Amino acid sequence: MANSTLHTILGSTGNIGTFLAKDLTAYTDNIRLVSRNPSKINPKDQLMKADLLHRGEVDEAVKDSDIVYLVSGITYKTKIWQEQWPIIMGNTIEACKKHGAKLVFFDNMYCYDPSYVRHLTEETPVNPQSKKGKVRAKIAQMILDEISSGQLTAMIVRAADFYGPGAKLSFLNESVINRMKAGKTAQWLYAGDKKHSFTYIPDAAYATAFLAQQKDTWNQVWHLPTSKAYPTGQEVVKILAKHLGVEPKLQILSPFMLNLVSLFIPVLKEVKELRYQLDQDYCFDSSKIEKAFGLKAIDLEEGLRKCLE
Repeated sequence: MANSTLHTILGSTGNIGTFLAKDLTAYTDNIRLVSRNPSKINPKDQLMKADLLHRGEVDEAVKDSDIVYLVSGITYKTKIWQEQWPIIMGNTIEACKKHGAKLVFFDNMYCYDPSYVRHLTEETPVNPQSKKGKVRAKIAQMILDEISSGQLTAMIVRAADFYGPGAKLSFLNESVINRMKAGKTAQWLYAGDKKHSFTYIPDAAYATAFLAQQKDTWNQVWHLPTSKAYPTGQEVVKILAKHLGVEPKLQILSPFMLNLVSLFIPVLKEVKELRYQLDQDYCFDSSKIEKAFGLKAIDLEEGLRKCLE
């Protein structure tokens, strides 16, 4: 049953923020959406403009909140991550401490030791080798340190590479799903025969909202529901091709081709250090949340089909 506790979403206009705002209506009728240019998702939503790099604006955004969800995304460049993420996290933590709000941080798996990528759990060692991974490890540790000191109640929820209907900045959506819908050949990086986990955005948002309402979920890390049927690029294309009624064609961008294409698409330079996630099997295990609460991911083929609607 919905109540009036204030739930604030920092970064409300992104993939997760949009679905999260919808799911939170099952628990509260008091939702505050915060971004540089917020827009209503539910009729009763409060809107607040804020730049998360400005401490005063974050403080005002968090004021009176019971639970704060940091689901913001920033420009996918190493230098920007190194400069901005610690500031954003510091501002958020300080505001939550000041106003007594609980914090939910939506994270990815970059902080984990790459040598464990074939089976990632919440217990996987944090030992990133990439520059972006070191940033993620640093800001996650900022939260964990505050939890250990008793100054903050928080949780970190993590997802694999995401996909979903209308997803933005999703590798699977941009390089495969959208290209195939447009009659183009799907593209994959490095190897099309390596398995790869993908988290369905509606599943991730639903589970995030759910976890935040429980009493015994705080001060720990959770992997959000992710299909155990982690597919190869070839398998993804075959499923989509069947529903689209086309031939399952897949173009593999080799390291040489990636270097060449990145001259024209600079963002591709940013994925080179994360090659280990694509040139070998990558399995993101969400057994913990499944065993604790019975939350399971959508069937992979069903999730892909919904992306074609």
